[in-house]
Amino acid sequence: MTSRVVFISVLLLLWCHSRHVLGSGDSGTGIVPSPDRSADGADLLSVGTMVGTHSAMLRQGSTDECDIVMNLSAADRCAFVKATPDCSMEDSFINYLKMAFCLLPPNLTPLTITLCIIWLLILFIVLGLTASKFFCPNLSAISSSLRLTHNVAGVTFLALGNGAPDVFSATVAFSRPHTAGLAIGALFGAGIFVTTVVAGSVSLVKPFTVASRPFLRDVIFYMAAVFWTFIILYRGTISLGETLGYLGLYVVYVVTVIVSAYIYSQQKHSATRSSVQSSTHAPGDTHVPELQTSESDQAPLLSNGSIQEGYGNNHSHCAHSTKLYLWGVLREPIQSSVCVCACIDSEYRPLLPYCESTSSILLNSLNPVDSRTWRRKTWRWRTVKILKMPLEVLLLLTVPVVDPDKEDRNWRRPLNCLHLVTAPLVCVLTFSSGEYGLYLIEGQFPVWALTLLFGLFLSAIVFLTTSNDQPPAYHLVFSLLGFVVSAMWISAAASEVVSILHMLGVVLSLSNNLLGLTLLAWGNSIGDCFSDITIARQGYPRMALSACFGGIIFNMLIGVGIGCLIQMFNNEPVVTLEPEGLLTWVLAGSLGLSLAFSFILVPLRCFHLGRAYGIFLLLFYAVFLLVALLTEFGFIHI
Repeated sequence: MTSRVVFISVLLLLWCHSRHVLGSGDSGTGIVPSPDRSADGADLLSVGTMVGTHSAMLRQGSTDECDIVMNLSAADRCAFVKATPDCSMEDSFINYLKMAFCLLPPNLTPLTITLCIIWLLILFIVLGLTASKFFCPNLSAISSSLRLTHNVAGVTFLALGNGAPDVFSATVAFSRPHTAGLAIGALFGAGIFVTTVVAGSVSLVKPFTVASRPFLRDVIFYMAAVFWTFIILYRGTISLGETLGYLGLYVVYVVTVIVSAYIYSQQKHSATRSSVQSSTHAPGDTHVPELQTSESDQAPLLSNGSIQEGYGNNHSHCAHSTKLYLWGVLREPIQSSVCVCACIDSEYRPLLPYCESTSSILLNSLNPVDSRTWRRKTWRWRTVKILKMPLEVLLLLTVPVVDPDKEDRNWRRPLNCLHLVTAPLVCVLTFSSGEYGLYLIEGQFPVWALTLLFGLFLSAIVFLTTSNDQPPAYHLVFSLLGFVVSAMWISAAASEVVSILHMLGVVLSLSNNLLGLTLLAWGNSIGDCFSDITIARQGYPRMALSACFGGIIFNMLIGVGIGCLIQMFNNEPVVTLEPEGLLTWVLAGSLGLSLAFSFILVPLRCFHLGRAYGIFLLLFYAVFLLVALLTEFGFIHI
């Protein structure tokens, strides 16, 4: 609830700030429009003169020419946005700057900002739904089909599933030259938020003793990643070798997790054997001691608990379970087998078998509401569910999900055949903002139409060669298709999020760092915050803390590494990362300080995290946020 209040408060603050900025900006800055302006106000010569005159007005540390648009008069802004390459927003479906300055009159710009903020919230919902209900289950199915061990799956596939919104947002932001500040703010801001607010909330809800070796391992690796990023920001450039070093450091982290888990497993088995042998030779003692395990060893077996929440066909019941599975494998000690996907449908199965019609299967598969869940939920949950239903139905229509824990592996013949038509269309129309989907072959036949015909052909073949009650042998291929399509949805939503935040930064005269550490970081982390607190209340605080560090290590190393590689592939072999003023160093210093506190204070407290430590972490984040806001608005400066 605290995180929701903070998130809504910042939105209100930005809206009030927009009223102030726009109210003062519309009065002009002494720039007189050109008298020979054309009818549509797009005199390119005049605009070029304005760009040259006001290039010195760029905010400190910013190289984005679009930032100076608010220094112009309201009549000149549309022409400036059309003529400036930095305002083009080619990677998104909508040019939000043109919408703000050209589509609507200047006096309605606050309305445009309000609509964009509402659209931003919807995009965050799309990110969360796609990642939890579709991306994670398909990754789990792929890892199961590849027979990966729990440790390898936990720090690769399932880490990608849990951190998909953060990683895709950071990758998109880093791949654009003028939005790297968003990625830096989001990664550092999410790191501070998770290691203070989330960890502090878990400590307040359920005081516990953390596993010492995994905790120190994760903190050390994350400190190394943050320090490396700090050095790169100080130098201002990152080369190909350094970018590959980010990916290499994560490989080292994965190997360390696997090796340490193997060593612990060997030590545990050896201790068990010696304990059994000593008890066998003890005279008059026939009791065989049981191996005691801590709460981090056990993964909760969930059924109807408050953690799970699925669709009517229960194809997504592993969404939260996948996250728990990841948290279980990121920590030592670890059981040799983890079972968290419990089937809850057995008691509701009919006593006598019956054949369901194809149309009935299709309609039931597209129903995102479970009647049993609906009856026992509150009116608030029902209201939110109704608002989310159109998005859920759209995703159900386009993204297949394979569930290896169910007998039929979630095979829905009519819906899966429909996926062969809709899924390729989504991939073609969302890749590179639909640029390739609208391309005309030989100038006559569009690519999307060819994709549609190919999908109809495959769908007809699958429909004629399969049955409703038995999945085909190649059903696992649908998990690969679902993985690709859900990744395309997440990537498209992340691109729109980055473009909206870029527009808000330009219109409200806010730095990318501030928007990244607040809106982008909170939007991607609030869902995990609620999940972690819920897990802690269920009695598994160690599992919740595992998510705090394991996820942000993956997001930092993979997000920076892949994003910079994409920018190098598109532009130059050396990427320039210029810090946006003092706020960047406030971010980096605060994150480093919070990690240093954790590295020093937690061992001094014998690795016990109590309520006092939780309050300390929450106060630390409040002070950091206050300092960041004062720095952004010029009250703290060099």
